[in-house]
Amino acid sequence: MKKIEVVAAILKNDDCILCAQRATSKLDYVSQKFEFPGGKIEKGETKKEALQRELIEELNIKPKINALYLTVVHQYPDFEITMHSFLCDLDSKNVTLNEHISSVWLKKNELLKLDWAAADIPIVEKLIEDE
Repeated sequence: MKKIEVVAAILKNDDCILCAQRATSKLDYVSQKFEFPGGKIEKGETKKEALQRELIEELNIKPKINALYLTVVHQYPDFEITMHSFLCDLDSKNVTLNEHISSVWLKKNELLKLDWAAADIPIVEKLIEDE
């Protein structure tokens, strides 16, 4: 079973969090699901360096990356993912979607309205719990 390690950003502006929708994929269990943006850690990168690079590539932003929030290990049908999520502060809600098909800024109590990728759900639940 393939294992991948990724980083994800919980981007906050005022009292809202950015939710990004994945593009259509041949993997139906992640296709068009919402996620916290981020991606794979490349060889030699720290988690924060990887997240900074991914956020520039995906959204053209440079947020303040704060503390590690939650690490999730999730088993998808084709691979296992270890996702390290970080709380991040962004001073504007302006993002450029280079890879995602849509995005929305929501308050914590609105997050469950979306169809999230399974690995992101524990992060959503912890955010709501911590409110």
